[in-house]
Amino acid sequence: MFRKALLGFTLLLAPVAQAAEVPPAMSQYIYDDLMAWVNDAEIVQAIQAQNSAMGALSQDDIILRDEMWRAQVSTPVAPLVNEVMNAPLSTFLRVHQEKSAGLITEVFVMDRNGLNVAASTITSDYWQGDEAKFQETFGKGSGSVFVDEIELDESTQTYQGQVSFAVTDPASGEVVGAITVGLNASAFY
Repeated sequence: MFRKALLGFTLLLAPVAQAAEVPPAMSQYIYDDLMAWVNDAEIVQAIQAQNSAMGALSQDDIILRDEMWRAQVSTPVAPLVNEVMNAPLSTFLRVHQEKSAGLITEVFVMDRNGLNVAASTITSDYWQGDEAKFQETFGKGSGSVFVDEIELDESTQTYQGQVSFAVTDPASGEVVGAITVGLNASAFY
């Protein structure tokens, strides 16, 4: 564990798990900008609301929801996709993406099941729980950060590096979900 001073608070951060080498400018942006808002109260509350509403889902239920999402992504009638994209938290995420002046390509928030709670742009799938972005953060505890390899992202059609964070309830210290921020790789080289 190491400490990071941020906005007058000292955060205990788990070691950063990395699948790839992180350019210094990207690393600086992660710690100077993203760490300031990825555990915002609005994010924590939205995750907790979905955790409460969904409860513990079976693997079959999760897969069914993911299949529904994938089928709805490119159709005009998309109740599950619309529910996520029209969530108030999705507006919050879009504002942060817009303020980044092109550095952020996408942002999405996941509940304890690894299911989307909110997103700035439509993701290609609904269930992130089977991916490193969720497993290396939610499953690793408070303060966990995972930086994935830079690759062409299917959803955004840009080369991006995804950085994911465990989202922690500040009152209980419990990890409630995770957030992934896609960063435009070309902006950091």
